[in-house]
Order: sequence, then C-alpha cells, then structure tokens
Amino acid sequence: METVQRTLEKVFPNGDVYQGDFKGLLPHGKGIYTWSDGTIYDGDWVEGKMTGKGRIIWPTGTSYDGEFSGNYLHGFGTFTGSDGSVYRGAWRMNAQHGIGRKQYHNSDVYDGCWKEGIREGSGRYVWSNGNYYIGNWKKGKMDGRGVMKWFNGDLFDGFWLNGLRHGSGCYRFADGSYYFGTWTKGLKDGLGTFYPAGSKHSSQRKFNSQKNWDKKNRLAHSSSVNTERSVKPSVKRSLSEKISSSFGRGSGQISQRTTASIEDSVLDDTSVDLSSYDSSSMLFHSSDDDEPQLLGNGTVAYEREYMQGVLIKERIRHISKLPQRNKERCKFHAKEIKTRSCMDVFKGNKSYYLMLNLQLGIRYTVGKITPVPAREVRSSDFGDRARIRMYFPRKGSQFTPPHRSIDFYWKDYCPMVFRNLRELFKLNAAEYMMSICGDDGLRELSSPGKSGSIFYHSRDDRFVIKTLKQSELKVFLKMLPSYYEHVKLHENTLITKFFGLHRIELKHGKKVRFVVMGNMFCTELRIHRRYDLKGSTHGRFTEEDKVSEGTTLKDLDLKYEFYMDKLLRESLFQQISLDCEFLESQQIIDYSLLLGLHFRAPEHLKALLEPPDSFHKHENPPAPDGMNTTGELSIPPSGLLLVTHEPSSVSTEPGPHIRGKALRAMSVGDKEVDVLLPGTGRLRVQLGVNMPAQANHKILQEGTDSAEAELFEVYDVVLYMGIIDILQLYNVKKKLEHKYKSMKFDPMSISVIEPKLYSKRFIKFMEKVFPASL
Repeated sequence: METVQRTLEKVFPNGDVYQGDFKGLLPHGKGIYTWSDGTIYDGDWVEGKMTGKGRIIWPTGTSYDGEFSGNYLHGFGTFTGSDGSVYRGAWRMNAQHGIGRKQYHNSDVYDGCWKEGIREGSGRYVWSNGNYYIGNWKKGKMDGRGVMKWFNGDLFDGFWLNGLRHGSGCYRFADGSYYFGTWTKGLKDGLGTFYPAGSKHSSQRKFNSQKNWDKKNRLAHSSSVNTERSVKPSVKRSLSEKISSSFGRGSGQISQRTTASIEDSVLDDTSVDLSSYDSSSMLFHSSDDDEPQLLGNGTVAYEREYMQGVLIKERIRHISKLPQRNKERCKFHAKEIKTRSCMDVFKGNKSYYLMLNLQLGIRYTVGKITPVPAREVRSSDFGDRARIRMYFPRKGSQFTPPHRSIDFYWKDYCPMVFRNLRELFKLNAAEYMMSICGDDGLRELSSPGKSGSIFYHSRDDRFVIKTLKQSELKVFLKMLPSYYEHVKLHENTLITKFFGLHRIELKHGKKVRFVVMGNMFCTELRIHRRYDLKGSTHGRFTEEDKVSEGTTLKDLDLKYEFYMDKLLRESLFQQISLDCEFLESQQIIDYSLLLGLHFRAPEHLKALLEPPDSFHKHENPPAPDGMNTTGELSIPPSGLLLVTHEPSSVSTEPGPHIRGKALRAMSVGDKEVDVLLPGTGRLRVQLGVNMPAQANHKILQEGTDSAEAELFEVYDVVLYMGIIDILQLYNVKKKLEHKYKSMKFDPMSISVIEPKLYSKRFIKFMEKVFPASL
C-alpha cells in the first residue's frame, strides 16, 4: 500500500509546478498545480485527478470555485467569466447542468434549469431593460408555455416555439385591452378576438377556454432576444493534457476530456420590445368619436382572422351579459342533456386513468411484438386467436410493471398485422412508442365527436387515438384483411392510416375500445380551415356562432373551388376512385374527405403589418397577381412555386408513415416536385400532403347581409386531405326503412342509397370542389 508523501514543491521539465501531497508519482490530497501558461488550481486531488473541492484560475481572469470530479467541473460551483458574467449552480462534465443562476455581463439574469450548458426546462429570464420571461425553455430558447412581460406593461401569456410566439395565447396591452388568438412563428395566424380596454369580458380567464385551439404546435413569440453567443475561457491546453504530459506513465488513468470546451450562452439585450409589433392589431382608440363604446350591460369585441400577420377578416360582436338566473338555467339544462360516452366508465380522474392505461398497454404490446422476426402476414394473423391479452394489476406482476392507474385487462388485436402495417408506413417502433408513451403523455381533445367517441392526440401530433363502438370494432376486424392488401397495393392511398387496435377492460366488466390512426394534419404549417365533406346537403352546415379555430366545417360551409396543376389533380382523382372502389367492396358508406387548408398571405399585403392603425380603415387591396378583374386564375399559383424535387433539400418530418411517394407536375415537365413557400421553406408534394392550389372564393350574392369584410377573393393555399370515417357498415334494413318515408328526408341522404351510389355521388361532389384547370 502506497503512502501519501508530503513534498514542498516539484518542478516538471515542461515548466509546470506542483506543490502538495503525492501518492506515488501522482498528486493525491491537497495541492496547488501551476501550469506554464499561468493557469492555477488549488484544491483536492485523487490519484492525479482534480477531485473534490477546489479553485481554478485561468490567465484571462476566468475562474471556477466549487466541486471537481475526474478533472471535470462537476457538482456545485461558481464560474466567473472574464467578461464579468457569473454562474452559480450545478455542473456536470464541464457544463452547466441542473439548477443554476447566471448573471450576464450586460446585467441580464437567468435563474432556472440547465442542460448540457444550455437553458432547458423551467426558468426565469430578466433583461436589464425590465423585460422578463417566466416559463419553459428548450435548447436555450423560449419553448412551451410561458409568460413574457415588457417594461411598458404589455404581457403575453401563451405558448412559444424556438423563441417565437407560436400557438394559442393571450396578449394583454398596457391600456387594459386584450387579444386572444393564435400565432405562427411570431405572427398572428388564424382566428382571434380583441377586447378593447374596459371590456367586462377582457379577462385572463378567457385564455383557459381558448388555449386548446392549437395544442398541436408547441407555441411562440417574436422577439430578437434569442441570439446565442459562446464564451470560452482562453486555455491553450486542456488540464488533462497538461497533467498527462507532466506525469508521464501515470497519465494512463487520467481522463482525456477537456475543460477548454466549457461553453456558455448569453442572450442579446432586448431593447426592441414586442408591443410595437403587436399593437398593429389594436383597432380601439378611445379618442375616436366614431369608435364603438360599451353598450349597456354588454361590451364590444372584434372577431378577427389573420393570415401570416395580415388581417383578412373582422366583424364587430356585441356581447350581452346574461342575468345570473339565466346562466343558472342554461347550466342546469346543459347538465340534463349531457350525452353519456364510453369515458363515463372511469370515475374521478377518468381521462388520466384511461390515458395511462393506453400507454401501459401499447408499450407492452410493441415491446412484445417488435423482437419477433419479420415475416409475411398469414391468414391466421387475422383470426379470433390473433390476440394478446394481459392483466395489469396496480401492484405489478411477473410480466407487467406496477403503475398508478386502476387494475385493468388489456387486449391487443391482430398484433402481427399492425406491426407489418407500421413497417409499410415506414414507422419505427421506437418512434411510435416514444410519441404515444413518452413522458409528455396524451392530449384529450376538448369535445367528443357526434357519436360520443373520445379523441386523443399524441404530444407531437403525429397520432390520433379514437374510442370505438363495438359495432365499429367488428366492422374494422372484418375489413382488416382487405384493408391490409389495399394498403400494400396503393402506397398513396388517402384512406386513414391505422397503427393499432386495442381494448381496455376493467375488473367489473366495463370495456373501452380504441384505434390508433395517423394525423394527416401533422405539419409545420398552420391549418386555417378544416372541412368534413360527404357531398350531401342534409344538415351539412355549421352554425356561425359555433365556429372557432379548431371547428371542422361541413359541405355547405365550403365557399371555395380549388384549382391545381393538371397532373396533381389527375393523381388525386385516380386515387379517390381506387379508394372508393375498395370501400364499395366492403359495403361501406358515410365516409368523408377530411380537407385541411393552409392559406398563404399575398406578398403585396405584407405592408399592412407596418402601420399600427392601418387595419381599422378596411380598404380593399388591389387584386393579387395571377387574377384579372373577371376572376380568371393562372396555374400554377403565382405565390407557390413548384420546382423539381430534390430529396436532400426537403425534410420528411414529422414522419413518412402518413406519406406516399412524391407527385409529378405538368408545370415542371412531368417531374416529381417540391413546393416553395415564401418565408417558410421547401416541402415535398405528395398525395394529400403539401399540395399547392389556388382557392377561388365563391362571392356572396347581392343583398346578402354579412358583417365580414372580405379583402380578396383568390388565395394561394396548401391542401391536406384524407378519407376518414370508414367504419360505417352498410345496413340494408335501415335503407329500406327510410327509402319510402316523407320527402322531408334529403333524397340524397346517406340513409337511402347504395354504397355504389354513395361513392358516385362522393366523387361527383369532389369534381365540383376540384374542377379541371381553367
């Protein structure tokens, strides 16, 4: 056993000097090491490595005082930069990691979580000019839910993404007015409501009912406060290199990681506040005589719609305050007519229990089936015995982990079939589990469907989970063999992509069935309009007062015709026909085309962003490029440029599992194409995904009373679409019961037609929605 030897001083051939305790040839105990370049460490050593407490000072004046481990800054300590910045907090392997506080050289202060030297997690940043942000961070930028307050009194409470406001939020102006709405990459985008100062409804509580508008994006702001800079101590060599060269043969036990890689990030001074950017939306001026004021017990609000920061619609809404007696009556009535859904089987925290059970079951199923060697699907994989059934007791078992939910039985239908389907859709098993079963959990949509089904989204929005009726489950299992063959044969099918079919059963017999589907609206672009199109007029409209950002509209609400490249349209209708033939063969009716629209603001309207008071004038802009006074369109759209497809230039995110092959376009010589979006990027054009078109708005007839101010009639749009609701089995008895009833029923209602007639009507309606190019 080697003993610790005490020495006063030892000078090494390279000029380094060590004074302290030794163990053999290595520093061990207390000691001071001075490198030839002037760097000094005074502290604890363990077998040649800085381990324990100590202080290191670099020639530049940079210093660290705290805990070390294996020559790394590791533990708790204070780092003072040469520029005067000070960080005090947790470290891991030379990087700030954990909880810490940093005061920057410009007097900005961040207090919160760090990860690998970057702000990540919850934290508070206070700028020297008085602005501050409290909320979530990711990769050094504001990301997630957070509150930003500016020194002039303006405040934003909402969601952020990559340092920009992005998603739902509330902007409160210093004068007391509010704007509740959505943002995309820092720009107002979508529907919103503006309440002038003094409004009785301008309450922060309004945000709680509107924050579900766009949970799909993890949301944003538009500040110039995100630029990062790196600060590196000026050290010529790493400490480990110096010790290695000084102690020769003993250096084999010393880490080769360098402390010279210590990086720090700071924010630029935010002298530019966001209030000037957002004030462009303020139409209320108390000094204007012609401005509407509060009326009686109500208030005036402005319902607005923005497109990439440009106000395209606005209407004045007078809100009356209901007497307390009427409020109670409405509340009681709503409780009486509440529809019972499958979720009622869970008492107390029913949503939490159901979501937790879903995650536990899917994690178990995918983990069990993934190691099985890949093979072709057999007929037995569709049979009644093709099931995985497992009991999940709360305390855990030999096969299942303990959990915080209630005891339940789990059944997974046709696991090998869905495993192969996920591979056909190029979906990695690990990505699938992380998306649905990750720590972020699932999001329940705000309201159930017409049938009482409950919908969930994965946190990254790649997947939709829908509860099923027993009849729908039977239809699905019956059609699954044919569906599998159809998907194999047609990779561009528009029919919903399915990834799993499962059932949860409680100990007392209550059952919940659900299916996991791909979300066709998982895109980096905001979906401004959603339509569910069946080609029927029977009850196919939405009451105007029920329309919000996430509302799915119906056939009679569609006021557009869409013109696209000839070859894109041909590909679309070829696949629609093939998909309808398949649904006919399965005797399926009542399916829909789910259509999503992303509108692009014309470039010539961008100037409207500048003057703060310009929006209240309601002046009609000139006609967009590509449209003459008669409404004729030029194809392809002038604002969306089609270019030859370059795989290396486009991103396949958020995932190829809801995508097919790239499409060809006539405008580029029958080649595969990408679409260029000004200010956004380059997207791959695929069937039902990123399809560019021009939307021709159907002009309201004369005499129609409308409070909306249309600024233009032709839009550049990007289309997303797919065929949904394919689990409605055709019922002959139902058809015969309705066929000869009173003509108060729509003759073309889905209840009085054959599946073949339904598909013909469906295609005919789509031909009107997507007419041939002019």
